Amino acid sequence: MKDVKNVFRNLEKLLRNANWFDDGWEIYNRGPYLQLYKSSWHNHNQGGIHFETFIEAPQIKQKSFPICMHAEEDCPSQPEFIEKFLERESDRIKSWKGYQTIGKGYHICQRTLPLNFKNLEQRIFEELNRLRQLETGVEETLKKL
Repeated sequence: MKDVKNVFRNLEKLLRNANWFDDGWEIYNRGPYLQLYKSSWHNHNQGGIHFETFIEAPQIKQKSFPICMHAEEDCPSQPEFIEKFLERESDRIKSWKGYQTIGKGYHICQRTLPLNFKNLEQRIFEELNRLRQLETGVEETLKKL
C-alpha cells in the first residue's frame, strides 16, 4: 500500500507549482487530508469555504474517497451563501462528470473517486483544478452578502 501522507505531500507540491497558485491560494495539509482555498474565503481556522479531500482509514476500507466543496461555520451568512452560490454555479457543477450538488449543512458539492494509487496525485490535482473554476462564483457570492 502506498503512503497516503506522501501522496498528499506530492499533491501539495503540484498545487504550489501550478501557474495559478500564487494568486492568493492557500493549502492546509495534515497528512491524509487537504484543503485548498483562497485567503479571502474565511478559512483561516479550516472552517470557512474550501475544497477538500481526504483518504483516511474508512476511505481505504471503502476503496473510494471524496473531493468536495464546503462552506462551514466561519463562512459569513453560511445558509444564504450556499443558496446563492448554488443558484449561480449548480448547472456548471452538475455538468462535471460524477459531481453532485448537495446544499445541506455545509456541503456544497462532491464527487467520489475510486481509490486507485495509479497517478493518484495527478487525478486529485485535476479535480481540484476543476473545482478552482468556481473561484469567481465564490468571490462574487461573498461580495453580495
